[in-house]
Amino acid sequence: MTRLTSAEAHLARRLGLFDITMIVMGGIIGAGIFITPYIVAQQVPSTILILGAWAFGGLVALAGAFIYAELSSQSSVSGGQYVYLRDAFHPALAFVYGWALLLVTQSGGMAAVAVTFAKYVCALRHTQTSDNLAALLAALALAVLTIINCFGVRAGSTTQNLFMILKLIAIAALVLFGLSVTSAPPSALARSTSSAPTLWNSLTAFGAALIPVQFAYGGWQTSCFVAGEVREPQKNLPRGLLLGVLGVIAVYLSVSFVCVHALGPVGLSQTRTPASSVMQLALGENGARIIAAGIAVSTIGFLSQSMLTTPRVYFAMAEDGLFFASLAKLNRARVPAFAIALQGAVAILITFSGRYEQILNYVVSVDVIFFALTAGCVFVFRHRRKTDSPPPAASPMPVQLAPPFRVPGHPVTTLFFIVACCAMLFSTVYRYPHNSLIGLGIMLTGLPAYLFWKTRRVPIQ
Repeated sequence: MTRLTSAEAHLARRLGLFDITMIVMGGIIGAGIFITPYIVAQQVPSTILILGAWAFGGLVALAGAFIYAELSSQSSVSGGQYVYLRDAFHPALAFVYGWALLLVTQSGGMAAVAVTFAKYVCALRHTQTSDNLAALLAALALAVLTIINCFGVRAGSTTQNLFMILKLIAIAALVLFGLSVTSAPPSALARSTSSAPTLWNSLTAFGAALIPVQFAYGGWQTSCFVAGEVREPQKNLPRGLLLGVLGVIAVYLSVSFVCVHALGPVGLSQTRTPASSVMQLALGENGARIIAAGIAVSTIGFLSQSMLTTPRVYFAMAEDGLFFASLAKLNRARVPAFAIALQGAVAILITFSGRYEQILNYVVSVDVIFFALTAGCVFVFRHRRKTDSPPPAASPMPVQLAPPFRVPGHPVTTLFFIVACCAMLFSTVYRYPHNSLIGLGIMLTGLPAYLFWKTRRVPIQ
């Protein structure tokens, strides 16, 4: 193994606007849109509310993309969100973020996507999908990807673009053939809206529907990990974030509309594989197999990207002397093999810990906390530039006179994103208190872990 030095920061800037747009879309579109529409329909069995949840989630994602565009335009240091939290607030908070990323948010998200992959593989082979079988296949997929990435995968822009194209082909087939299906009977729609819930119940149900929506829209923040490899990042990264998120919003609204159109709100809430159900109505068994194969490829591409990008955070923590020193090393293929192996192992453990919905609740309850805190970094950095004050100790991020990109509509749009995150956190804890508290409890174990590593701190030179 060779130790990574500061020279690693001088990466070849080979990614253009198209590449970064594909990376943004590829980081978002994994499996959520193909499976979570049924979870949304279970919470709000109404066509308007289902589409409204996906549209509102898109607005939240767009506001978040603006925030991360400003933050990432100020620094290309590896670590992304970890670096922003460290430099704006305190290394302890940044460490807790990285700790939660490893034990809950990223690893849990990867486990959930891997379980989705397993379900669609079973649908492709007409095999009954039990929780144990899904967990076993998901763990096998994660293990294979971990080994491949440790040996060095050609994951450049060409591979990423290819995966994204395959995803878009699968989605285009779903939308086009789904529109050809006769819409659900009016009686089904009437039954789904026959009850008259209270305003409070409607609000909490809509908030609960945003939990899987937020998970499905997650991933645009990972584009900040490749800021050092983007040509003209001050221009291309913000544009790529905007175009990518807008493209995903259009894709997600199209898919959710087709699912409701073909299955109806009630029918959608009763199937765990909505994309396969729609294609089966359109083309029979062949259609179900086609979309299952496309989704399986899409999820594998998402997992491969996650396995390559996220270990950069653990690498940054190790460089600060706050994690295992071996995580700051590269192998001969110049990939952080120890960090990748750690990521894969934890994701596999979470896969065996519970069902998809349980993992989803662990992820969102913690994820939205750090989304809100990262948005707060915009206020801190802008205030720091006005007062020309230096960053906290052990935070080398330079103070710039002005960021190359500024959040439009700040502070309104930034506060909207923070409030939306807080509302989703409340809804998650209110609807799923047990699972949410487990996720939050795991996150808080990062504080004693930080104190432990701080006492042994030996920064990498």
